[in-house]
Amino acid sequence: MLMPKRVKRRKVFRGRMKGAAHRGNMISYGDIGLVATDPCWVTSQQIEAARIALTRHTKRGGQVWIKIFPDKPVTKKPAETRMGSGKGSPEFWVAVVKPGRVMFEIGGIDEAVARQALRLAASKLPLRTKIYTREQLIEKNGGEKQ
Repeated sequence: MLMPKRVKRRKVFRGRMKGAAHRGNMISYGDIGLVATDPCWVTSQQIEAARIALTRHTKRGGQVWIKIFPDKPVTKKPAETRMGSGKGSPEFWVAVVKPGRVMFEIGGIDEAVARQALRLAASKLPLRTKIYTREQLIEKNGGEKQ
């Protein structure tokens, strides 16, 4: 599973997922990408399941780029614990994904195969997504990449 090697703070605030993604909203490495349309927390297990689905469908052909990383710890309190007594211990890691964020990119394979692979990967994720080519995303975001 993906997780940071070390962090500055062990427990973090929950935060907000307001607004659209300003960073990571362009396809920069591959030819076709999976773009989020909803805000969501994506866990490291979900990212790994999507990665496996992508690589299996492409029969390890082409190249896959994962453009999200789970760097936020989520805490949980033990079951049947009374209120109070502080914050729970970190249980798993999530990536905060905002609408417009490119999560996965594929390059070096046929577009039909890439679209089907991204569709399979999207079914492993807890949010709605769209599949865009590099040209479609540039047109959608209005102009060239900065």
